[in-house]
Amino acid sequence: MANQTKQNLKTMSKNSGTKKLRSTSRIFKYGAISFSRNIWLSIAATLVMSITLIILFVTVIASAILASTADAMREKIDITIYFKPGTTEAALSTMSNDMASDDNVKSVEVSTSEQEYDKFLKENAENEDLLNAIGGEDGEMRKMMIDRMQSTMRIKVFNVDDLSSIEHTVNTNRLFLVNVDPSSPPTYDANRSAFERITSWANLARNAGIVLSIIFLIISILVIFNTIRMAIFSRREEIYMMKLVGADNSFIRGPFLIEAQICGFISGIIAATTGFLGFHALAPHLENYGIDVSTINNVLETNWLIVVYLVTIFVGIFIGTVSSSLAIRKYLNATAKRTKRRK
Repeated sequence: MANQTKQNLKTMSKNSGTKKLRSTSRIFKYGAISFSRNIWLSIAATLVMSITLIILFVTVIASAILASTADAMREKIDITIYFKPGTTEAALSTMSNDMASDDNVKSVEVSTSEQEYDKFLKENAENEDLLNAIGGEDGEMRKMMIDRMQSTMRIKVFNVDDLSSIEHTVNTNRLFLVNVDPSSPPTYDANRSAFERITSWANLARNAGIVLSIIFLIISILVIFNTIRMAIFSRREEIYMMKLVGADNSFIRGPFLIEAQICGFISGIIAATTGFLGFHALAPHLENYGIDVSTINNVLETNWLIVVYLVTIFVGIFIGTVSSSLAIRKYLNATAKRTKRRK
């Protein structure tokens, strides 16, 4: 008797598993049929969702590009302090050590008047007329230019937004007070404006992208919501018959979820492909304007591209699932209320 009971339980479990598998395959089949049956509504929902995902894609890419550009500019920004011509190398070395002790200072580079003169010659190496006018190493013009050439200190910092400690050192340290050239103030703010402009663009791109993404996300949900509602309305008799023969809510809900998820899947592929091709078309032009696209380019040129596609597809499927769930839940709740009233 016990063996017979175990055998019956195994048979029931096997039949239950087979039934679930058959039910799942039917749900996918009916969902695909429903997608093709409402093809124009499905295309409209897919296009709107694609636009939403493209805007999300562009927002993420633009924010990453501008943030990378801001970081690159931050690396290039330095503060230049000009000293009187003829400032000794020993004084420059002492001031460099004092400045390097600041926690906000990343690196310090000093240059004597002679070194600044050598840099000037390298920068104008192709200007033969200027080099001829200066003369040789022992020329009078060379000595005159070195006597007028300022020594410099170039400082790179960690935080360009807070230079108070550096200003304090320049304004209070005795060696700085003696040697700083009063005719050429330190370049505290010379490069900061360009950095702030890039940062503001990054914030603007991120905020505008978020707003547009939210707007189109709502539009996508509404479009898919109404698409599913129209599909439900056109199949209300079929759903009623399914309820009569004992179909549960999960079986009724399944095909509509699959239909919306197909829209999300296709939209994800369209959005990721459009974003990928659009980025590669614009990247050379962006580089010409000094915008750093290397970070995004490295992502899209490696195996991370697969991850980008998967994430975009997942977001599309998620949007479709949420929209469809809201629509079918509203219908089933309304149907349940009507049934209670009739009873």
